[in-house]
Amino acid sequence: MPLQLRSLVRPDATLELSLADVPVPTPATADEVIVRMEASPMNPSDIGVMFTGADIAKAHQSGTDERPVITAPLSAAAMAAASGRVGQALPVGNEGAGTVVAVGDSPGAQALLGKKVAMIGGAMYAEYRALPAKQCLVLPDGATAAQGASCFVNPLTALGMVETMRMEGHRALVHTVGASNLGQMLNRICLKDGIPLVNIVRRPEQAELLTKQGAKHVVDSSAEDFDAKLVEALLVTGATIAFDAIGGGQLAGRLLFAMEAALLQRPGRTYNRYGTDVHKQVYVYGSLNRSLIEIERNFGSAWGIGGWLLFPFLQRAGAERVQQLKQRIFDEMTSTFASHYTREITLPEVLTLDAIASYSRMATGEKTLVRIAPG
Repeated sequence: MPLQLRSLVRPDATLELSLADVPVPTPATADEVIVRMEASPMNPSDIGVMFTGADIAKAHQSGTDERPVITAPLSAAAMAAASGRVGQALPVGNEGAGTVVAVGDSPGAQALLGKKVAMIGGAMYAEYRALPAKQCLVLPDGATAAQGASCFVNPLTALGMVETMRMEGHRALVHTVGASNLGQMLNRICLKDGIPLVNIVRRPEQAELLTKQGAKHVVDSSAEDFDAKLVEALLVTGATIAFDAIGGGQLAGRLLFAMEAALLQRPGRTYNRYGTDVHKQVYVYGSLNRSLIEIERNFGSAWGIGGWLLFPFLQRAGAERVQQLKQRIFDEMTSTFASHYTREITLPEVLTLDAIASYSRMATGEKTLVRIAPG
């Protein structure tokens, strides 16, 4: 039987990852298609669902090479956070690509038969996936499953950041993991669209990488003069909105302070005990640092910190605009929105300690592809 990766939180505060046997699906409605999966990327959001805060350092591997099983303990806090999913074996994988092998009776579904498609909708770490035809994007002629596997989450996230910037009246933005796959993609979008972007990186070699790719404003957070250089970049770009994948620590507050400092240096500003009246916004969309967010309120009163996620943004943008964004991804799939993988693993290899040690680091610029079948 076909396999599907499942993540289970057991009542004894143990996470269990395994490959479950599932029937080959058949179209349940006229608009449904069946895709033989070929490739799916490992995004931080996928890894979060898989491990749900379990202590990976204490993970144990059992089972066989073909059917490995991973178990790992959950702390009391992690167990409390996962209480709503105890006893549920959840499928994993937000996006992927493969070939449509069966379809329902609707014209839209019929048109996809035999096509290589990219998909979004969850449960992609599996050998087959059933889903509505509208959640599929036919890949351009000659495109591989690997090229199409990552054409939703990172591209729509990067485009969503730019759209959010525009919708909220900002003219430039800041991104805190500039050298990541997502960050490099966002840099290409901003260069193409003429949008000022401040890229924050954590190492000099990451700054060099982005600079070689044409980035105009790159600031290294490990440098002693980081805060001063950040203010300089914000003064030049006028950025007043930031998207932060780090999450914990003091970075969000430092971003807001730097935005305020840059605004105060603009010509014509006069003293106001409440600070400038320009709204400064930081959106936290990742948790690379899981510690508390520390804020020292030294940046006036016109500011905000909030969470940002892709799927609520898509609902906010509306179906027509989302379709326009998807069309752009299709048109620029092998250029602006190209993803690069540093490692490929099979579905069983996902559940091995060696692979987990690699992909769970979520290192900047590294991305793992799950190769489910040739394609």
